[in-house]
Amino acid sequence: MDTRTVEAAGQQIAFRQSEGVGRGVILVHGNSSSSRTWDRLLTGPFGSRFRCLALDLPGHGQSAPAASQDTYSLPGYAVVLTEFAAALGAEDAVFAGWSLGGHIVLEAAPALPRAAGFVIFGTPPVASADQMAVAFLPNPAMNTGFTAQVSLEEARNYAASFVEPGSSLPLDSFVADILATDGNARAGLLASIGAGRFADEVAIVAGLPQPLAIVQGAGEQLVSLDYLRTVTAPGLWRGEVQLISGAGHAPQQENPDTLTSLLEQFITSLG
Repeated sequence: MDTRTVEAAGQQIAFRQSEGVGRGVILVHGNSSSSRTWDRLLTGPFGSRFRCLALDLPGHGQSAPAASQDTYSLPGYAVVLTEFAAALGAEDAVFAGWSLGGHIVLEAAPALPRAAGFVIFGTPPVASADQMAVAFLPNPAMNTGFTAQVSLEEARNYAASFVEPGSSLPLDSFVADILATDGNARAGLLASIGAGRFADEVAIVAGLPQPLAIVQGAGEQLVSLDYLRTVTAPGLWRGEVQLISGAGHAPQQENPDTLTSLLEQFITSLG
């Protein structure tokens, strides 16, 4: 699958597009990842049916480092996402975000009034930095996601936190993406969060006019399911968090068949 580029937020953003021509689905990867985390969705039956657009955030994958350090923040990434959708005529897509990508989707949601719906996984909506202590599980591997310089061992430990304990999924692609990511992206994200540069995601979820699906791997090592179940979301699809067995933080790679089945059901429910 060829990588293309489009201008968004003043720089060239790399992306890949599936062969499907159905409803648009914009896929937003997580911290220190890239669009290749969506390979199974893009090249499988899901991508053959829907027009999937998977971007590389600035400083990740095939996209160049951000032209401005301000881009390495949730508001900065949200501008990239909204302009990416507009440039490709996909403002009415379903926006699906994994981990950091889910936070970006929520940050951008108020600027995406034509979006058909939203899907987040590995993403606990938070209102403040202090709330992160209860929204996330205590896992020291998370520190790597906010560290500029990352060793091979640290990358491997971070990647291992993406899958359920005991998973046989190879971690090579995760590790390669972690090591290839611009270290300023991780350090910049930490600085922006510390400065409070992000929206009240709890309020956004509570006021979303579009449906929202929240998905969680049953073997998740980073996000608290108990916390997710306390979040007020009037538009929550099926009224509860959707659990995926045989997966941890990254169901798009651990159990893509179940994830795509849920995505198809969600998209079908939109009419």
